[in-house]
Amino acid sequence: MPHPATRGPGGPLAGVRVLEITKVWAGPYAGKMLAHLGAEVIKVESMSNIDEMRAYGGVDINAAPYFTSINQEILSVQVNMKTPEGLDLVKQMVAQSDIVIDNIRPGAMERSTLGYEDLRKIKPDIIQCSIKMWGNEGPLGYQTGYAPSFASLSGLTALVGHEGETPKGMNIRYGDSSSGACAALACIAALHHREATGEGQYIDLAAVESMTSLLGDSLFSYSVTGEVPQPDGNFHPEMCPHGAYPCQLTDWISLAVGTEDEWRALCTVLGEDSLASDPRFATLAQRLENRHALDAAIADLTGHQDAAELAEQLRHAGVPAFKSMSSIDLCSDDFLWGREAYRMVSDHKNGTRPIIGPSWRISPEGPKVERGAPLLGEHNDYVYCEILGLSQERLDDLIARKVVD
Repeated sequence: MPHPATRGPGGPLAGVRVLEITKVWAGPYAGKMLAHLGAEVIKVESMSNIDEMRAYGGVDINAAPYFTSINQEILSVQVNMKTPEGLDLVKQMVAQSDIVIDNIRPGAMERSTLGYEDLRKIKPDIIQCSIKMWGNEGPLGYQTGYAPSFASLSGLTALVGHEGETPKGMNIRYGDSSSGACAALACIAALHHREATGEGQYIDLAAVESMTSLLGDSLFSYSVTGEVPQPDGNFHPEMCPHGAYPCQLTDWISLAVGTEDEWRALCTVLGEDSLASDPRFATLAQRLENRHALDAAIADLTGHQDAAELAEQLRHAGVPAFKSMSSIDLCSDDFLWGREAYRMVSDHKNGTRPIIGPSWRISPEGPKVERGAPLLGEHNDYVYCEILGLSQERLDDLIARKVVD
């Protein structure tokens, strides 16, 4: 049953309460997704075992940029889970929750008597989503990992780079955000199952498998072709030219030419009809065979041009083309602001600031994303006094004895 008194932002998951026993990125990303759908998400924290994200990129644990970027609309409650009283308080929170998400070290939940069977004794229809690098079972189930580990083990790192070069890998947390998004999806499916059957579920989510699922045809290519897939940059077997080309300053333009009409239109806009008549580029097969020469020729023609203006000219001519947006470009993009991709939130340390909001629009009533990331323990009074029903005197005593720290 929904919890009508929850402090979620409203929306389709209004009344659903999520308890987050998470750190860093993957687990908090899942919590953020659910909060952006309207769930009340409570993050369990403590000064004695603080989330590393509160320390990355700054010295103020309540204003660290990494933490504030990922924890909007999240509530924070302090509790020292290494104390028997603190652990008992967490179990009381479980009894008032619908979902528990964890991504702490393998085995830690079980050692704290917070494994799924333990949680079911507290709340029989609880949903637990446990995010680990390799899941909770198997030969690598014990291993802790971070996003570069997920990407390497999934097979993705070996495919990222240009032809003939050493694989480059990535310096972006795709592993965390991908597994976090998969976790949120699994939690919604489990809520649907519970609504239909009254049963909770245990979700054992492997970040590596989440990443492997993104490889598509590359995963099975060897079994079909007999060749091990290698990094191939922007190569596409059915489009050419297909890639990013330099423009003025440090800008780039991305092109994806899929038909002969688009190819001829590209040549016309670039003012080089001779390209269209060059026998090396007469057909798609020939363009693919001579793609490196074609890429070099196009780069020579785009290098002195304004990326946004050229892209607009090409689109008007029917060629799929867009400026490759930088972070600065994205922050000032009128379309994204008009779509409300950015939301203005308020928090105690940073005032009012824009954040990347939900990537969906829901009618008739979507969630209101207005709060920034929480101060450590900002919602202690709400969780302990309103949800758990403790008196203020009891809470003050717990704080004095650092059970709530």
